[in-house]
Amino acid sequence: MTIRNFNRFLFLKLPSAFLCGVRLMSLNKERAVVTVTLNFLNKNPFKSMFWAVQGMAAELATGAIILSEVRSSTVPISMLVTRNEAEFLKKAKGKITFTCTDVALVKNQFAKHLQSETGTRFWMQSEGVDEQGEVVSRFRFEWSVKAKD
Repeated sequence: MTIRNFNRFLFLKLPSAFLCGVRLMSLNKERAVVTVTLNFLNKNPFKSMFWAVQGMAAELATGAIILSEVRSSTVPISMLVTRNEAEFLKKAKGKITFTCTDVALVKNQFAKHLQSETGTRFWMQSEGVDEQGEVVSRFRFEWSVKAKD
């Protein structure tokens, strides 16, 4: 799936994220990169980005990696965020870039556990960095992945 097609998928399946400016920029064998820029639709009363918009971008950075594995799987896969944690270090202003580098982790989890009846649960991290290179937030998501019945 191309980046353009993925963002089209985002528009159709997650329109609130798309309208807030969340965009997948790259997805490769090492990482997923998602950006979002502060604008009228995603700001809070404190002139910074609403925490939930940061969460959408952070989740997409982790989820895009899993979706890539799901697409290459020969069996139907169910995926769901079961828990998350967030840490906010600085006001998010301007363009924020969320990066997840857990590609190898996902491939390993799919290879080891996907065929079991219970599937697997694992944590992934996405870090948001502003245009000055400073970390503004970190998100961790526990994903549950298993073969559909």
